[in-house]
Amino acid sequence: MEVYNNQEVKNPLFQKIEQVRRRANKVKDTHINLSHGSGGKAMRDLINDVFVSSFDNPILSQLEDQASFDLSQLSLLGNRLAFTTDSYVVYPLFFPGSNIGELAVNGTINDLAVSGAKPLYLTCSMILEEGLELETLRKVVFSMQNAAQKAGVQIVTGDTKVVHRGCADKLFINTAGIGIIPSGIDISPRNIQPGDVVIINGEIGNHGAAILIARGELALETDIESDCQPLHELVAEIINVCPGIKAMRDATRGGLATVLNEFAQTANVGISINEKAIPVREEVNGMCEILGLDPLYLANEGKLVIIAPKEKAELILSTMQNHPAGKQAAIIGEILPQPPGIVLLKTAFGAERIVDMLVGDQLPRIC
Repeated sequence: MEVYNNQEVKNPLFQKIEQVRRRANKVKDTHINLSHGSGGKAMRDLINDVFVSSFDNPILSQLEDQASFDLSQLSLLGNRLAFTTDSYVVYPLFFPGSNIGELAVNGTINDLAVSGAKPLYLTCSMILEEGLELETLRKVVFSMQNAAQKAGVQIVTGDTKVVHRGCADKLFINTAGIGIIPSGIDISPRNIQPGDVVIINGEIGNHGAAILIARGELALETDIESDCQPLHELVAEIINVCPGIKAMRDATRGGLATVLNEFAQTANVGISINEKAIPVREEVNGMCEILGLDPLYLANEGKLVIIAPKEKAELILSTMQNHPAGKQAAIIGEILPQPPGIVLLKTAFGAERIVDMLVGDQLPRIC
């Protein structure tokens, strides 16, 4: 039995009409136009052909206005829900090592992971500019699905809007994510105490440097790639060996310096870091010296900053170094009782300086 014009009918003709109406047609346009956001057939074809066909899973295939979940199944994974949202406006859309689609998936996964949550579901909302090439959109969507599959998460609902030419920059993405925090896990800067240590999982500044080079505004050539990667599996292994981890955060906009300042101010402690211990790629350091930038403030998209109990530091470090996302992990500092709310850097020359919050923006639109 089918429903047609709000009436239940058994007429085979009506059933055939309904089947044709629901069938996804291939988008024949080569560029996005305003009809793709109109709510009509062109929009339905775009959604079915580009998004549904790529993200296909049992929840998304229902094509409802929302995704619904079985709470009894979710509760088996933990007792708290982690929920996050983020928007991605990076320019250019494609850059060495990654692109805006992969960035949106991994960035949202990482925001969940640093709470100790197991990421499960993502949303995908896109703002498309009139004139965007369909092939570009397909590549972005493909990379999103590829990243989601690798990370073991599902993209289960979303939205599409089209704006007039010149009202956006080709493509903006908003993602939200849901994960479950296992029982007994409490990761928060409020837990930080003097004597704890600071650990990072690898080189800082690669993403910011890759974006800057990709824009082609500077006569610089390098093979630096973005560090865009999911961190939830690394986090799970860290929690496995140290359930009492104090705090974690991914160092994105504002870089390592901003994360440490946020930790220091929230916990009202001092933080001392050693410049020689911080992993920085030689090419990133060189670029920063030429341009007057500081790698401590450069953006990252796959770097995890951890505050851990000192007695567990070596175990955590060895665990991280045995994971692909933490091979270059290093202990870079310690938590001090004084001065409260201040981050200090021991320089390579033996001096000491304050590392303040980022003022302004070294590189706009890096994520």
